[in-house]
Amino acid sequence: LRHDGEEVALFHPGLGAPLAAALLEEVIARGCNRFVMCGGAGVLDRAIARGHLLVPGAALRDEGTSYHYLPPSREVCASAEAVTAIEAVLAERGIAWLRTTTWTTDAFYRETPARIAARRAEGCLCVEMECAALFAVAQFRGVRLGALLSGGDDVSGAEWDARDWQAQPDVRARMIALAAEAVLRL
Repeated sequence: LRHDGEEVALFHPGLGAPLAAALLEEVIARGCNRFVMCGGAGVLDRAIARGHLLVPGAALRDEGTSYHYLPPSREVCASAEAVTAIEAVLAERGIAWLRTTTWTTDAFYRETPARIAARRAEGCLCVEMECAALFAVAQFRGVRLGALLSGGDDVSGAEWDARDWQAQPDVRARMIALAAEAVLRL
């Protein structure tokens, strides 16, 4: 796509850490070295509105793929340069966001109340399935990658609340434009 007269590649990495990591490897092999991924995330706090933007500085590693790229650790960080670029774009546009740690898991049916409480105690405001793996691949390959997430479904209560989060084409279009602007700053 073209953004402000510049070409930006857009690709969908699929669902889940293994596929996302594999496709990221492919585009890195083709010469790409700056990335801002965007997508939805489940919120761990009902007060985070559907569509509210979240910028993870780190991802809690509760999936398996990242461990094939980096030594074991509790979390993996996004590229500091990418996070700075994303937050600068949001600030200049007057868009509210929350900096957070995200919880990356492969087992969305195991997002139990006890685990959600534990992840919240560790500073996580959201849960998704790709960030830890993508951050790990980026570090391993020496490329810059950050993430821009939007509040989606609410998993914080006793029952799942879908909040019709996938029916937000305006939020998705805005996130793609913001991600393109941020990646061009890198």
